[in-house]
Amino acid sequence: MVKKVGYRCAECGWQTAKWVGRCGECQAWGTVAEENARGGVHVATAGAVSAPAVPIGQVKAEVAHARSTGVPELDRALGGGLVPGAVVLLAGEPGIGKSTLLLEAAAKTARQQTVLYITGEESAAQVRVRADRIGAIQDRLYLAAETDLSALVTHVEKVQPDLLIVDSVQTIGSALATGVPGGVTQVREVAGNLVRLAKERGMSTVLVGHVTKEGSIAGPRTLEHLVDVVLHFEGDRHSRLRMVRAIKNRYGPVDEVGCFDLHEGGIEGIADASGLFVSHRAEPVPGTCVTVTLEGTRPLPAEVQALVARTEAQQPRRSSSGLDTYRVTMVLAVLERRLNAKLGGCDVFTATVGGIKLSDPAIDLSVMLAVASAAGDKALPSGLVVLGEVGLAGELRPVRDVRRRLSEAARLGFTRALVPTGSLDTGSKRNGQNSLVPVGGRAANFAPGFDVVEAQNVWDALTHVT
Repeated sequence: MVKKVGYRCAECGWQTAKWVGRCGECQAWGTVAEENARGGVHVATAGAVSAPAVPIGQVKAEVAHARSTGVPELDRALGGGLVPGAVVLLAGEPGIGKSTLLLEAAAKTARQQTVLYITGEESAAQVRVRADRIGAIQDRLYLAAETDLSALVTHVEKVQPDLLIVDSVQTIGSALATGVPGGVTQVREVAGNLVRLAKERGMSTVLVGHVTKEGSIAGPRTLEHLVDVVLHFEGDRHSRLRMVRAIKNRYGPVDEVGCFDLHEGGIEGIADASGLFVSHRAEPVPGTCVTVTLEGTRPLPAEVQALVARTEAQQPRRSSSGLDTYRVTMVLAVLERRLNAKLGGCDVFTATVGGIKLSDPAIDLSVMLAVASAAGDKALPSGLVVLGEVGLAGELRPVRDVRRRLSEAARLGFTRALVPTGSLDTGSKRNGQNSLVPVGGRAANFAPGFDVVEAQNVWDALTHVT
C-alpha cells in the first residue's frame, strides 16, 4: 500500500496535505512537520487488560486521596495536596524560586515518605548548597543529576520513591526521540514516559517547566494536556512576594492561590496575605482605590492606583500593570461615554500594589473610581472599599460572596463600603429619592461602625464618593 504523506502541527495536532510554515489552527510558526500515515482505519483487536472491570462501588477511593506536601500554601493551590499517581507541572520564569519551593516541599515530604529529586539544570553539589541554606537535609530525600530519560527511570526503579521531582522537564532527553532536549518531540516523549511511569507506580510526580516571554508554558501545548495539574509560579522578581496559582486541576479547584515569601533563608508560606497588596498611608491620595478580590475561598484586599496626565501626543498612552488591559480599556470607555470624563488628551496609567494580578470583574468599579479620582485630583474618602462589575450601559452588576469580602475588609480596619444594588440579600432598602441608602443591621453583619452603601449605576457611585 502506498503511504500518504501528510503534515501535522506539533502544538495542536492540526493536519494538512502540504507543508506550511504556520499552523492554520493555533497560528504557531515552525510547528508543522511531515507525518507518514497509512490510509484507512486500523481495526483494533482484543488484548490483555491491566485489571478487570469492576462495579464502581467496589473501587477503593482511598488511594486517590491527597497527601500533604508539608507546605500549607502549596497544598492550598493543589486543592489539598498531592494525589498518588498525579503528575503536576509547575511553570514559572527562570530564577523566580521554583527549585527552592520544590526542594522545601521535598524535604518536608521526606519526613514520612521517600522522595527522589532529579536535577538536570544544576549539579548535585549546587542543589546540596541550597539545601543546606534552607535546611532541607533529610535521609529519605534522594538527589541525582541526570539528563537522560533512561538513567532517570533506572533511579526510579532503585529508589522506589513516593514522590518524584524533575527539574526541569526541558533538560531531559530520550534516545528514542529525535531532536535536542527541550524540543517539541523530546518534551512530548519525555513527558509521556513520565506520566506512564507515574500512573503505573502510583507515584506523585512534579515536573518543572519554563515559560516564554509571553508568559505561556514553553514546549508543546500537549504537555499541559498530558499532566493532571498545572501550576503557575508568578511574582515580581524585584519583590519577595511569590504566588502559586492553579490553572488546571483534575483533583481540586482551579481558582485557589498560595502566597509565599522568598528570602535568603528559603521560602515560607504566608497564611494571612491580607494587607500585602494595600498601601498604608496616613492620608488618602488621589488616584487610589481599595477593593477586595476573591482568590478561590480567600478574600484579598487590593489597592488599584491610577495616574492621569495631560499629553501633547496624538495618541495618548493607556498602560496597565497587574490588570486586564482589555477590561481597563472598557472601563475607561464607559467613564468617558457615561460620565462625560475628558480623557482624550491624557495618558492613563493603572497598576496594582504588591505585584498582584487582578482579573476579578468585581474590581471594575474600583478602577473607574481610581481613574476619576486621579483625573479630578480629589482623593476618595478614607476607609472605603469598593466592589462592583461595570456594564457597558453604566449599570453596576452584583458580584459573588460580598459578605465574605466585606467581613475581611472590616477585619483590616475599613469602615465603609460601596457595593452594587442587590449585592446583599437582606437589610437593603431604597427611599425613592436617593439611590444611595445605608444597609440596615450593618453592625450585626460585619463590625460596629461599618457602613455599607448601595449604588445602582456609575452615576450613583461617583455621587457617593464625591
